[in-house]
Amino acid sequence: MLEVKQMVVAYGRVNAVKGISFTVEKGQVVTLLGTNGAGKSTTLRAISGLIKLVSGEIWFEGERLDGLAAHKVVERGIAQSPEGRRLFRQMTVEDNLKLGAYSRKDGTAVKADMDRVYDLFPVLGERRQEAAGLFSGGEQQMLAIGRAMMSRPKLLMLDEPSMGLSPIMTQTIMTTIRELQAEGVTILLVEQNAQAALSLADRGYVLEVGQIMFSDSGRALLGDDRVRRAYLGAD
Repeated sequence: MLEVKQMVVAYGRVNAVKGISFTVEKGQVVTLLGTNGAGKSTTLRAISGLIKLVSGEIWFEGERLDGLAAHKVVERGIAQSPEGRRLFRQMTVEDNLKLGAYSRKDGTAVKADMDRVYDLFPVLGERRQEAAGLFSGGEQQMLAIGRAMMSRPKLLMLDEPSMGLSPIMTQTIMTTIRELQAEGVTILLVEQNAQAALSLADRGYVLEVGQIMFSDSGRALLGDDRVRRAYLGAD
């Protein structure tokens, strides 16, 4: 579904992503692991069309994606829930969700998708007329994911969805990711909780200073001594 080829992304003269290549197959959960500054969020922003590539290519469903404006990337079927959630805090839950569907013209289907978000996250439905800024971190994360879903994406990219959340709320978010995959949504996940991410992932890629150091199935990476020492706190 998604193929990144030798992608280089820079901030000024500094290359944040240094020629990485990876693929995401339809129906998979694929996770990118790495410490702060490894290039994970930059990779998602580049795929979303928010940052221009220095070189390399991005292909989605057989069509070239790099160079497109961000709203065109959404129209192709890719949505991102960004790190830090980036909600419109003064706006209601419902209005935040409607903004996620700004490029759609199918009003009846938009309403059905909004109801689906409320089914996944009942607290959002119960408080749909309240301002997003009044919600807890976990509830805001639910809303950020729901907003991304409102564009009806084929590929959903989630950037640090468990950041700052309690273990119980983290488990809720991870369960939701599994439910979305079961419904046919392909997911590219950047996640600081390596144990949770690899438990979900069909495949994982480990980034260090802008380069992919190694990759394998999620199960294999969970048992990899390098991953266990660096990200799972094992001796």
